[in-house]
Parts: sequence; C-alpha cells; structure tokens
Amino acid sequence: MEEKEEEKEREEVQENAQNSEETQENAGPSSKEDGEADSAQAAEEGSAQESDSAQPEGDSSAEKEKEPTPEEKIAALEKENADLKDQLLRRAADFDNYRKRTIKEKQDAYDYANTALLQDLLDSLDNLDRTVEAAEKADDPKAIADGVKIISSSLISMLETKYNLTAFGQAGEDFNPDMHEAIGSCQDEVEKPVLKEVYLKGYKLKDRVIRNAKVMVTMPKDK
Repeated sequence: MEEKEEEKEREEVQENAQNSEETQENAGPSSKEDGEADSAQAAEEGSAQESDSAQPEGDSSAEKEKEPTPEEKIAALEKENADLKDQLLRRAADFDNYRKRTIKEKQDAYDYANTALLQDLLDSLDNLDRTVEAAEKADDPKAIADGVKIISSSLISMLETKYNLTAFGQAGEDFNPDMHEAIGSCQDEVEKPVLKEVYLKGYKLKDRVIRNAKVMVTMPKDK
C-alpha cells in the first residue's frame, strides 16, 4: 500500500512539473512580442526626440542663411538715405513754391485792393467828362451846375452804400478835436465850443475817421 501511494505521489509531481514547463513555453512568445513592442516604441520616441532636437538647429541655420551681409546692410542704408534726401528736397521745393505764391498773392492783394472802388469811380468820371463836353456848348450855367450836382449826389450815394463812407461836419455841431481840425476860432455867447463854419467836410470809413473836418470854432467868452 505504501509503495502505491509513493508511486502515485511521484506521478503527480512529474505531471505538475510537465504542466509548469508547458506553461512557460506558452508564455514565452508573448513575452518576446511584448519586449519587441517596447523596444519599437522606445526607438520611435528616441527618433522623435532626435527630430525635435534637430529642428532648432535647422531653424538657426535658416536664420543664419537669411541674415544679410554687411554689404547688403550698407546698400539698404544708402538707399534709405537717398530716399530721405529726395523727400527732403521735394518738401523744400514745395515750401519754396508756397512761400513765393503767398508773397505774390499778398502783393496782388495790395496792388489791386482798390480795383472795385476804381471801377465804381469810373462811372462818375465818365459823367464828369460828359458834363465838361456839354459845358463847352451850353448857354445856361444853371444846367451845368445841376449836372454837377447830380454827379456829386450819385458819387456820394455810391460811397455810402457800398463802402460805408460817411461825411460829417455841419455848423452848430459840438466841436470834437478827434474829428474836427480847428483852423480858426472866435468868441460868442455859447456854453461850449461849437462849429461856426465848415470849410472842408470830414469823412469816416465805418467807425474810423479817415479825414478830419476843417472848421471855424466858436468859443465861450472869457468871464
């Protein structure tokens, strides 16, 4: 009985050993494949790292290739300098033309400032010429005087309406030294200086006196 039990145990040990060997054999190819896959993955990662590390070197080399040479830099600076000089000369010429044009416009405005006034005066001048021609043949002095009065009235009206020129200075007005120029005086029963007689009318352009009236002034008597 004991021998049979020992023999049975030996058979079980051998069977277990055989099963263990079969298990190892079956597991071997799979482990090998896993190792090969790990090796391939590691190789790919290494290649990617080498590619990444090589990329900056390529960029830097490209930048070095694109960097201009000293001669190219000098040529670019010379071109920029020439462009700026051309712009400066053009602006200087434009400014000189503007200055000359402004001077001419000012001179023209000064030379021809009275063009409109002179054109208006030409009508009165023509009327005077006609009056002179008529006076040579006229027998009535009053007709000549009336013609001159019409011309004078027309001229004064034109100057007042178009150019704001007004006459001042009449006998009896108060004397104003800013507007009247006294060429003589006399004393009389007056409270303050007044105009006795106007020898030459004064004129104002708007609010500015352009000619003082020449007058005789009556002064208060000394007390």
